[in-house]
Amino acid sequence: MTVLDILTTIIHNTIVYSTPLIFAALGGAFSERSGVVNIGLEGLMISGGFAAAVTTIFFGEALGLGPLAPYLGLAIAILFGVLFALPHAVASISFRADQVVSGVAINFLAIGFAVFMLKKLFNGAAQTTTIQNPFKKIAIPFLSDIPYLGKMFFIAYPTSYLAVILAFVTYYIFFKTPFGLRLRAVGEHPKAADTLGVNVIKMRYTAVLLSGAFAAAGGATIALAITNNFTHSTVSGQGFMSLAALIFGKWHPIGALGASLFFGMAQALAAVGQVLGLTKYIPADFLTMLPYILTILALAGLVGKANAPAAVGKPYEKGQR
Repeated sequence: MTVLDILTTIIHNTIVYSTPLIFAALGGAFSERSGVVNIGLEGLMISGGFAAAVTTIFFGEALGLGPLAPYLGLAIAILFGVLFALPHAVASISFRADQVVSGVAINFLAIGFAVFMLKKLFNGAAQTTTIQNPFKKIAIPFLSDIPYLGKMFFIAYPTSYLAVILAFVTYYIFFKTPFGLRLRAVGEHPKAADTLGVNVIKMRYTAVLLSGAFAAAGGATIALAITNNFTHSTVSGQGFMSLAALIFGKWHPIGALGASLFFGMAQALAAVGQVLGLTKYIPADFLTMLPYILTILALAGLVGKANAPAAVGKPYEKGQR
């Protein structure tokens, strides 16, 4: 392979691996911009990956939907994400429980539920069968024919295009719409927002449920476009990497997009490095560790530099001083 071929493969894989991170990081942005910490992104991704895989196998393929089957799986995954985010919203917002503990509970709940249901649905196996109708890559006419650049950027899964578009849509919502202004207000100074007539509780519920929908879409992307099945390890740290991308991107949708691409590149380098035979010189375990090492280094470099929304992690009670 030439240097250009290697570079093309790395960039193409970067987009593939960063797509789930973009979805989940945007979901985290909605939740944390409203003032609710969401450590449960990992669990929400797990719920989405499980729902997408099972739906595509049992319903999409059984109904003969063919190429439309993964879209049904994605839709049901988003619904599952909302349902799994609801307990976190109730505990954190209505009962004013510790938001970190609630998020961790969602992570345990999701993986326990997924493994239990897998064994029930697949005769004791802790994984699904192979998805016969996963997402297919879409080539943009004319642009995909450009040498090297076409394969890098213009031949991708539909979820990759959607994730990038949603990053800019989220930016527009946050900074150009009344909803975004209210969302940011309840995350910075909920008492002032309440005084001006903003329903803080309603805004936070909406944000957390949207967070579940986005994160579940990220988990569905892994199952339907990368692994083509679902096991207990299909989502293995991507939720926490998405949270790191959100912090690295300073709670900004475009910043989260860039940070997700950075962490996706780390995963791509680890995967391509093994294909290119770098394991002869570097232990495979070190290549596997690369994305997580870069995540830690990125966050360590941001300590004291990234300013979270002022009210994030602080429960709000109407009428409090």
